[in-house]
Amino acid sequence: MLELKVRKIGNSLGVVLPKEAVSRLQAQEGDRLFLVDGPDGAYRLTPYDPSFEKKMKKAEDIMRRYRNTLHALSR
Repeated sequence: MLELKVRKIGNSLGVVLPKEAVSRLQAQEGDRLFLVDGPDGAYRLTPYDPSFEKKMKKAEDIMRRYRNTLHALSR
């Protein structure tokens, strides 16, 4: 378990992630991280955008249904 300390950053509050956490998240400066609701009201910090995942599932469904049409259009 890593302990984070809430600090004042300008007019906001923030936390500084230790190297171990940044490495595990495979994050770099400027990357976006998402704080999503987890089970039992807990939060989860992740580099993956859950809304993007939903959009990709829809896109994959469309590509699967219209595979022949998309293949013909690619010619």
